[in-house]
Amino acid sequence: MKTGVQEICNYLKKLDSGLRRNDGNRTRGTFYESITFGFCHLKFDSQLKRKLMATQPSNNPYRQIKSTTAYRRLMTAYYFMVKHPSWFGKKVAWITSGGPVEHLYAMGVLPFYPENYGAMCGAFRVSPSLCEAAEHKGYSHDLCSYALTDIGSSFTGKGPLGKLPRPDFLVCGNNICGTVIKWYEIQARAFNVPVFFFDTPFIYDEFHQHTKDYVQNQMNEYISFLEKQMKRPFSETRFREVCVRSFETITLWKEILAMPRHHPAPLAAFDAFIHMAPIVTLRGTTWAVRYYKKLKRELEERVKKGVGAFAREEIRLIWDNIPIWYDIRNLSKILSSQGAVLVADTYTSAWAMDQVDLNQPLMDGLARAYATIHLNRGLDYKVQKMASLIETYGADGFIMHANRSCKPYSLGQLDLKREVTRLTGKPGLMIEADHTDSRSYAPKQVEKQIELFLEIVRTKK
Repeated sequence: MKTGVQEICNYLKKLDSGLRRNDGNRTRGTFYESITFGFCHLKFDSQLKRKLMATQPSNNPYRQIKSTTAYRRLMTAYYFMVKHPSWFGKKVAWITSGGPVEHLYAMGVLPFYPENYGAMCGAFRVSPSLCEAAEHKGYSHDLCSYALTDIGSSFTGKGPLGKLPRPDFLVCGNNICGTVIKWYEIQARAFNVPVFFFDTPFIYDEFHQHTKDYVQNQMNEYISFLEKQMKRPFSETRFREVCVRSFETITLWKEILAMPRHHPAPLAAFDAFIHMAPIVTLRGTTWAVRYYKKLKRELEERVKKGVGAFAREEIRLIWDNIPIWYDIRNLSKILSSQGAVLVADTYTSAWAMDQVDLNQPLMDGLARAYATIHLNRGLDYKVQKMASLIETYGADGFIMHANRSCKPYSLGQLDLKREVTRLTGKPGLMIEADHTDSRSYAPKQVEKQIELFLEIVRTKK
């Protein structure tokens, strides 16, 4: 074990040196911050990138982002640790994608995201077998495939990462959906560990004072829970430092997502799906700030030189909903072959937390940020967001993934599609699928739908 730790330490020294050399920032980050990175597994990321590059038609080649190399190193380091947390004296908390991660970093806890693991399983096309394993135990096929995949993996010990790291406790935020409540209850019983439910009321219209007060109380209870689990007091000083870096990361991510407003777009949504990792898992760390500074500089250079993510950009589109992880290669091929580029989406922008107000008191800002993420808002908000994306990015149309698994994201999409088209005059396409379970997907049908849709878009340009 000592040898393994030393190897990781030596690896991280090289990684740290590389990031500092590119960033020019000599601020010293903690060892823990240097390895708490990961939305997708290294194999998933590198395999996906290779597929994207290999399948782009020669008349419209994809231009790989150079910063991806540093990104892969960071993910490798993260998974070294998350698989062996005891080597470093760390506790692991499983947490939902919309959960407040800043508090965990302030307490020195390593976060792990089961939903991200589900995305990996989808990309590797092993999700169907894991879902079936859960269904054989009595779980409904109609449940979220992320949940079924995670539960099936727990039963079988199978998946891209093998046996998942055992959690010391779980943190469940219902600001993304209601399924996570029962999902995390099941896993808490299975591992015999405590779970904290971070409850955020649904925001139908405005963010009211009573809602803010309630969410702030939830955060106070969350802190008490963490103090009990870690057997030490919560450091307000450390927490404020983490939050400052978290808000800086959010600002950088917003600026990066704004880059495709330029023509041609230096960043495609397929890239953003991968590079969103730090905004999900690393908010509050020095490494997230450094990485996004590095990525931003590269994209700014592309803008100056007029270099796009693809060599040819004739149609600009917006994507709604979670990616279809197992068919990204094919979708990228279909779109790029006709000069179509996804320039923005509602998925990655959800972590930009556009309701964060840096001028508000810290707890007020966090309460607002976690209660007002995309999936915790009403239909009127989503209509205005889609219409704004189309206008801001100069999009010619939009594609909506009618996701069988994710009810909160998909319910109301027909009304959303109709209203967005009415407001913007831009055509929309709805394709039916599931974000990880390919059993609910007809690729040939979707391919034909996209081809016909792009013909319609061209006639309206």
